[in-house]
Amino acid sequence: MFNLRSSGTIGLIQALIACVFWGLMPVYFKLLQSVDALEIVGHRIVWSVPLLIVILYFRKNIGGLATALKDRKLRLAMFASSCLIAANWLIYVWAVHEDHILAASLGYFISPLLSVFMGRIFLGEPLSGRKWIAIAIAGVGVAVLAVQALDTLWISLALAASWSSYALVRKIADIGPIVGLTAETGILFLPFTLLLIWLTYVLPASPVTQHFGDDQTIDLLLIGGSFVTAIPLLLFASAVKKMTLSAIGLLNYLAPTIQFVVGVFVYKETITLSHLVCFVLIWTSIALYTTDSYLAGKAARKARSV
Repeated sequence: MFNLRSSGTIGLIQALIACVFWGLMPVYFKLLQSVDALEIVGHRIVWSVPLLIVILYFRKNIGGLATALKDRKLRLAMFASSCLIAANWLIYVWAVHEDHILAASLGYFISPLLSVFMGRIFLGEPLSGRKWIAIAIAGVGVAVLAVQALDTLWISLALAASWSSYALVRKIADIGPIVGLTAETGILFLPFTLLLIWLTYVLPASPVTQHFGDDQTIDLLLIGGSFVTAIPLLLFASAVKKMTLSAIGLLNYLAPTIQFVVGVFVYKETITLSHLVCFVLIWTSIALYTTDSYLAGKAARKARSV
């Protein structure tokens, strides 16, 4: 009993650290404001590959990567997920640079609810009445935001759609989180390496944007993007094995909440009445959804113990 509780506590700490990492991500990318968003994503992908391979080596799972890439269906799934994650990262970094952190955080609030809806449509997963109501409330929240913030709503919806679609593909594909991310970044490695070479060495120098090699601090931050990508994923993947799914589900909303706070209080983004109403409705739908999940899990555990 002691070991189980201790393991759960360690898992909680790991998950909290991962969520704080993700929540403070806008601060990191703001430090790279002088670098084009596409170039940042390129470096994030290119530098992640050797780091992830080293991680797999020490976890003795290089063979898992090789086995996964031999499967044609899995390769196609990884190609699809790599395109989705690259698009998600690009939109997110661009949104942070353009002072749309609130819109980005809203996208990650909507995403889990959209994932539930996609699970029902594409995988036939059952939805209770409470979950349908939660999705409907979230839909109303998005509609309210469209009234006053239509120009940035596409950011939220694009992030939610790309991340939910990515989650759907990864759910279907039988591959672990670290092996999967290594495969995805590996697929993107060559095209983004060529892109970075072209941007850095072929294009003429720009007085507006910086490239790799222009500034040592910027170089370190661009390389550091690989650690910012891998560390929280490792922590969260480890935490999932030690915690209940209901607890993990609740923690999924910590990162966008931190992003919301950062956007409003650190970078002073304007929050309108539509934003407030939308976020209140989204949080209400999340509360309803998580309550239903908790009650369903409790009933299932009770049934097993009988």
